[in-house]
Parts: sequence; C-alpha cells; structure tokens
Amino acid sequence: MSMVTWALQLIMFAIVAVALGIGTATGTAAMLAKALFILFLVAFVFVALIARRPAPLT
Repeated sequence: MSMVTWALQLIMFAIVAVALGIGTATGTAAMLAKALFILFLVAFVFVALIARRPAPLT
C-alpha cells in the first residue's frame, strides 16, 4: 500500500475512534496519519523538483 492509502486509513480510524470515544487510539492514529501525510508531501515535492530538472546532455 502507498503512504497516501495508509494516511487515509489512519484518518478514517481516528474518526471512528472519536465516534466511539476511544481517546488514546484517536491520538495515536491522528499522529501517524499526520506524519505519513507530511512524508508523502515531502516525497512529492522532491520528485516534482527532480522531474523539472532537464536531462543531462551526453
């Protein structure tokens, strides 16, 4: 699974945990989802910057 899928699943888990009133699981899932989202965003920016660079002339 991709990082985006993991982040979306953790967000859904956090929403369900909030609805059920499970505080510890909510905080942990939200923290993990946020961390995965930030990692995905950094990877996206990195790949976007590399893709903009022209290929080296050989």
